[in-house]
Formats: sequence, C-alpha cells, structure tokens
Amino acid sequence: AVSQKTIRVVIGKVGCDIHERGALILARAFRDAGMEVIYLGRYQTAEAVAKTAVDEDASVIALSDHTGSMRYIAKEIVDSLKKFGGSDIPVIAGGLIPKKDLPYLQKLGVTGNYGPGTPLETVIDHIRETVAHH
Repeated sequence: AVSQKTIRVVIGKVGCDIHERGALILARAFRDAGMEVIYLGRYQTAEAVAKTAVDEDASVIALSDHTGSMRYIAKEIVDSLKKFGGSDIPVIAGGLIPKKDLPYLQKLGVTGNYGPGTPLETVIDHIRETVAHH
C-alpha cells in the first residue's frame, strides 16, 4: 500500500510585517485540510525560515508579506535554502505583491503569488499540486 506523506508547510513571515491575520487563517485552513503546519510567528529572518524548513523536512514554504517586499524576502529565502541544502523545497507566496514583481518571483521559482481575498481552497489546491509535482 502506498502511504501518502502528510504535507508539512512552514509558514514564513519575514521582516517587519505586523500583519498576521492572513498567516493565522492559512495555518488553520491548512490544518483543516490535513496538513501539518509550522508557523514561526512574525519578525523572522529568511535564514530562520529556510533552516526550519530544512530541519523539519518541510514539503513547502508558504511566505506571507503585506509590506510589498516579497521580491526581497523570496530572494533571501531561495538563497538561504541553497545555503542549508534545501533548494528542493518549493516556495509559494501571498500577500500584497506588486504586479511588477510577479515575473521576477516566477523566475525565482516562487509560485502562487496570491493577493488578498484569494479563496483558501485555491491556495490549498496549489500546495497539493506543487508538492505532488515536486
């Protein structure tokens, strides 16, 4: 019998973004969908998020930012994942992401890039598909 590994999601809030409600709502939704969630809280460094993802054998990192800084956060996460040997861990993002940053994020390999109001099912399905194809 093939056992389906539980999806482990690390939710990252990097930098000085005080907006936590979205991350908390996602954490609850991911858990309700049968995923394991590791949420480190606000004010994390990219290195801390990446190292946790590697140490905890995460299936995916979900980044949340409402300061418009996702392009910088995502780059730091991708670089930190390389540093800790976790460049195989997919990264998805959401929050207030300037439209002009979307091509850059996709080039980095960061997917989703959802804005406020995205249905939770959309994000959950995206995580499941991303992990399945990884």
